[in-house]
Amino acid sequence: MRHRSPKAATAAVALALAAGAIAPAAATQGSQAARQPASADGVWRVEGYGTVLSIGHGRLQEYQTTEISCLKGVSAKRTASGAYRAGDGTVLTVLPEGSLRVAGSPGDRRLRRIAELPDTCDRDRPMPKDPVTAFDVFWQSFEENYPFFAAKGIDWHSVRETYRPKVNADTTRDELFAVFSEMVAPLHDAHVTVFDGERRFYRVRPGTTVPGEELDSKAKNHVVRRDLKGRKPQEFANGRISYADLPGRQGYLRISGFAAYDRNDRSYAAQLAELRTALDTVLTRERTASLKGLIIDLRINGGGSDALGLHIAQRLTDTPYLAYRKRTRYTRPQPIPVRPAKDSPRYTGPVAVLTGGSTFSAGETFTQALMDRPGRTVRVGEHTQGVFSDVLDRRLPNGMAVWLPNEEFLTRSGRTFDGGGIPPHLRTPVFTKEEFEKNRDSAFDKAVAVLRDQ
Repeated sequence: MRHRSPKAATAAVALALAAGAIAPAAATQGSQAARQPASADGVWRVEGYGTVLSIGHGRLQEYQTTEISCLKGVSAKRTASGAYRAGDGTVLTVLPEGSLRVAGSPGDRRLRRIAELPDTCDRDRPMPKDPVTAFDVFWQSFEENYPFFAAKGIDWHSVRETYRPKVNADTTRDELFAVFSEMVAPLHDAHVTVFDGERRFYRVRPGTTVPGEELDSKAKNHVVRRDLKGRKPQEFANGRISYADLPGRQGYLRISGFAAYDRNDRSYAAQLAELRTALDTVLTRERTASLKGLIIDLRINGGGSDALGLHIAQRLTDTPYLAYRKRTRYTRPQPIPVRPAKDSPRYTGPVAVLTGGSTFSAGETFTQALMDRPGRTVRVGEHTQGVFSDVLDRRLPNGMAVWLPNEEFLTRSGRTFDGGGIPPHLRTPVFTKEEFEKNRDSAFDKAVAVLRDQ
């Protein structure tokens, strides 16, 4: 699940919903009774995600809810395999015992059956589309879901007191967009975006840059010319993964994102297939046995699917360990493990991870998933961006929309890195103007030296 575009680390998981297969149910009474599939049909609340699902007659309908609102979200149709697939190709798996799996997002989301849709979903009383109602739904969506107000020193209730008097029945769309933008600007949260058609507003952490195509190309060319001495690396996954052997039996693995690996198929299954092809080609039995160090370059990484990062981590350990724990404001932390890949060569030697302010989203969750990796793992460069959560796509009654995060990614000790990002062990400049002009790559050079001294 995660990103691109203005949020370069926001899009690959923008829609945190889509659909999946219905799992087999528990046995019927009696030890000799045949097992029958339990039905997932009905109405479910997705705990901690401000969402209600209505399932029946081969269709799944999402409702985005707050205490004061209910708006239709994505819909999905059941396929011949029993899966529910949304228009963007995302797949949801609804387990009748009460959990939801979103393709590409690690862990399960807790489901609770409810008797019927909330009263706010009454079709006979559609929500008004006036500016004041849109403001109230916007504010309430953050009030119920956003976890980081205290950490960022933002009093959201004071924000409401300041801005709601500025909105009335005559407020224009341009004025309302400006109000919403001013409200969220102090968050400097790259997983918060306000939309009005093609217009959008977002802010990244001060002093950092969105990992767009121009910066990615510039950095990539710099690495090839300077660090690889002009030798072209092997490329995979639509150019988003590249690999080169370095002198001294070191390896260089560059990952510019965890999405868009397949040009023609946006599904998570297609992205995973491309990743496996890359890993099987790079991490061969011969190479994993001979490597003395591996540099993983995430300095320009726009995010994408957290689960793809975990698949890479599985090829870097022989021992199971905790990647991180996930929670929302209303759910307990759920442990997300890294389990060694089966039937595949694994590299377990020293790793140097290169990070910077343009390491976004799934690039950060992958970095976090390597923090407790058995064996030597050192981070070199600068702090990551500081945005980890999947993104809730919230529609507003007037047709505008907003993206916002609702999850925390916790370390074993309960720490989060949202806002400030994951710090490096060894701090160096990362793709600064001076680094380019003076033909330097301080992070790469430091990583080579550190691995050489292992």
